[in-house]
Amino acid sequence: MHDRFDPDCIFCRIAMGAAPASIVAETPLALAIMDINQPTPGHVLIIPRAHVRTIDDLDAETGAAVFGLTLKTAKAVKQAVSADGLNLFQANEAAGQQDVFHFHVHIIARFAGDRDRIRFGWRTNLPPRSELDQMAGAIGALLQA
Repeated sequence: MHDRFDPDCIFCRIAMGAAPASIVAETPLALAIMDINQPTPGHVLIIPRAHVRTIDDLDAETGAAVFGLTLKTAKAVKQAVSADGLNLFQANEAAGQQDVFHFHVHIIARFAGDRDRIRFGWRTNLPPRSELDQMAGAIGALLQA
């Protein structure tokens, strides 16, 4: 049993085998499952087995397991459903549109002409290079801390 488990979390219950799921693949630290919501065929979720609320709580070992399984599964999804492309999506906190507060990555198969069903996008904002350089420096400094 994993040391981080939330009995109220659907993904924890799935990881423990206490709730049903269509399992695509699994490793000791991560699980790939079919999302019950299929806006296009081949919508898969990759979840850590342990309860990890957001990316802020994700340790390097679990992150490597989740993203390693994401990479393998994304390639298989594309081939299995003959997708024209893929989206990988991950959300954190309510402001980031996270609905289930257990870290997860969406693999969404995309097909030519499906933009009416799934639309990702944001308003174009092209700040001056000086602002981009300043933000790059601030983020880079935190990476070196």
